[in-house]
Amino acid sequence: MLRVLADEDVASVLDLEALLPVVADAFEKQRTGAIERPDRPHYPIGVGLDPDSPERETGTALCMPAYVHGAAYVATKLATVCEGNPDRGLPTVTAQICLTDAETGQPVGYLAGNRITNARTGCIGGLGARELAADGPVELAVIGAGTQARWQARAIAAAVGDDLESVRIHSPSESRFECATALDAELEARVRAVSSPREAVDGATVVVTVTTSTEPVVPGEALAAGTLVIAVGAYTAEMRELDDETIDRAARIFADVPTEAVETGDLRGHRDREVRRFGDALADGRGRRSSDEIIVLESVGSAVLDAATAEFVFERALETNLGTTVLL
Repeated sequence: MLRVLADEDVASVLDLEALLPVVADAFEKQRTGAIERPDRPHYPIGVGLDPDSPERETGTALCMPAYVHGAAYVATKLATVCEGNPDRGLPTVTAQICLTDAETGQPVGYLAGNRITNARTGCIGGLGARELAADGPVELAVIGAGTQARWQARAIAAAVGDDLESVRIHSPSESRFECATALDAELEARVRAVSSPREAVDGATVVVTVTTSTEPVVPGEALAAGTLVIAVGAYTAEMRELDDETIDRAARIFADVPTEAVETGDLRGHRDREVRRFGDALADGRGRRSSDEIIVLESVGSAVLDAATAEFVFERALETNLGTTVLL
C-alpha cells in the first residue's frame, strides 16, 4: 500500500520548531558521511513544444535521491523549475517526494514536495541565523518576495525567537508589499517592504537572498560589519545573487554542499577561497570568531535534508492516519 500525502496533509503535521533539530541532525549525518547522496542530474525540459521556437526550454527538471543511514525510508525528490509558471498562476518550483521502504524496497509514500522543500530550505536559514549571526537582536533583510522569502523569515523567527526584532523585504516587483503584509500578520517582529536592496541591507545583521537572479542583488559595500549573508537562490553557474565585494569582505564562507556551491555564480569566480561545510559549524559551534566579521552561508540544497524532512512528515502522518492509501 502506498500512502499519498497532499499538501494539506503535509501542512497539518509540519512544525518548524520541531523540524529545526531534524535538519540539524541531517547536517551532522551528512558531515560524518552517514548518508548516500548520488549526484543529482538536472536537465532542460520542454524543448520542441513550441513550433515557433523549437529550441526554447520551458524549464529545468531535477532528480534528487538520498538515504540517511539508519532511516526507515529511501527518498527521491522529483522537482521542476519553470520560470513562466507565475504567469500561469502556478509555482515556479514543483516537487514530489517518493519514499521507499529501506529494508524491503517497496514503495510506501508519495508526498507533495513543495512545502517540504520550502520548510527544509527555510531551516537552513534558521540554523544559520542561530549559529552564525552575531550575538544580539536580529535585524533581518530579505531580498526576494516569493514563497521562500516567507519560509526563511518564518524559520529564522522559529530559530531565534524573541531576538528577531525587524524584517525588511525588497523585491523589484510589487510582490514585496504582499509578502511584507503576510509576514507582519504572522510574526511578532515588525515587517515592512522597502524600495531598494541598499535600504534593505542597511543596518541589517542577517541578510537572506532568495531570488532567481543572474546578476548580484546585494550591494556588498553597504553591508555592516558583522553581517551574516545567507544566499539561497543560486544553484547553477549562471545564477548569481552576491557581488564580488560581498565575497571579498567575508571572513569565512560556509555552504551546505561546498563542492556544489563553488560552482554557482556566487562563488565560481573565487576559487581561491576556502568554503567550509556548514555541518562543521553546527558541530563545533565555532562558525563565528568575532562580532564584526562578515560571514557568508551559501545554500544549494541537499537531498539529505529532503529525506530527513520527508521521513519526519511521513511518520507524523502515520501517527494520525493522514493521507490516502492506494494499491499499486
